[in-house]
Amino acid sequence: MSISLSSLILLPVWISMAQIQQGGPDEKEKTTALKDLLSRIDLDELMKKDEPPLDFPDTLEGFEYAFNEKGQLRHIKTGEPFVFNYQEDLHRWNQKRYEALGEIITKYVYELLEKDCNLKKISIPEGYGVIVLNPNENYIEVEKPKIHVQSSSDSSDEPAEKRERKDKVSKETKKRRDFYEKYRNPQREKEMMQLYIRENGSPEEHAVYVWDHFIAQSAAENVFFVAHSYGGLAFVELMIQREADVKSKVTAVALTDSVHNVWHQEAGKTIREWMRENCCNWVSSSEPLDTSVESMLPDCPRVSAGTDRHELTSWKSFPSIFKFFTEASEAKTSSLKPALTRRSHRIKHEEL
Repeated sequence: MSISLSSLILLPVWISMAQIQQGGPDEKEKTTALKDLLSRIDLDELMKKDEPPLDFPDTLEGFEYAFNEKGQLRHIKTGEPFVFNYQEDLHRWNQKRYEALGEIITKYVYELLEKDCNLKKISIPEGYGVIVLNPNENYIEVEKPKIHVQSSSDSSDEPAEKRERKDKVSKETKKRRDFYEKYRNPQREKEMMQLYIRENGSPEEHAVYVWDHFIAQSAAENVFFVAHSYGGLAFVELMIQREADVKSKVTAVALTDSVHNVWHQEAGKTIREWMRENCCNWVSSSEPLDTSVESMLPDCPRVSAGTDRHELTSWKSFPSIFKFFTEASEAKTSSLKPALTRRSHRIKHEEL
């Protein structure tokens, strides 16, 4: 059985303190000396003695990982997926290792896009634009500011010697408190707090903010939305708050396994009617792509995305989505509705 260095040092200390506290007045000096010893121990340095250096490879091969023919990250020797807990009971080191590998994978994916997919990094030309919303990032984590409380010993009425003695006691008390807190929760290096991003504190707020500051002010005449999962709910909320503006600027909306609910979100009749004519939801289903899927909600047509995996619905339905957008754009030009909304899978409100 392996025992960490901190256990070897601290366990006898607690036993000794319990024994000393049962002694008489003569033991007070020993107790004071022991407490002073504890206050001098730097737990951070103690823990780092058991922690390997934060020196990680800068290549996938260095990490002994590679992507197989299915695009899955696997260990070169064992064939196993990525293991986070590479070093047992060393969460900080494992997290740093995970982040270092993540940076390499990000660069690798960009290289694949350029080499295997023949893509190039170029600026979007005038007349065409793409906006990728980030509704999941609603706050940042920052370290809690340390609050320094001015002690009463700062009073100028007290003798300097007495103030110094009080300051020394206060500092020692704080040091001991910090030490015990680190011992109780050694993995937490800093006290963190969440700062919500102004006007973007939720996915719904983010969608409205991007619309007001970017999309609504753009010169684009045909705006198309692809909204996945909770993004569909955020789009419905956007319609509720900016109905007239959305109707005048958005040509079509492709939802992929959207979790919106027009009843719970209290979308009005005019919004539901517009969605039936201009939206389509590609949902997870084992049926072939574009197969009609029944729905109890009278909001928009639902068709199969050609996969029963939620996370793949956007990728699997892209061919149909772009065809849907093309039809919608042509229909708008000729003052006709998109052909997709008149297919057999269209929901008939009268039947509900």
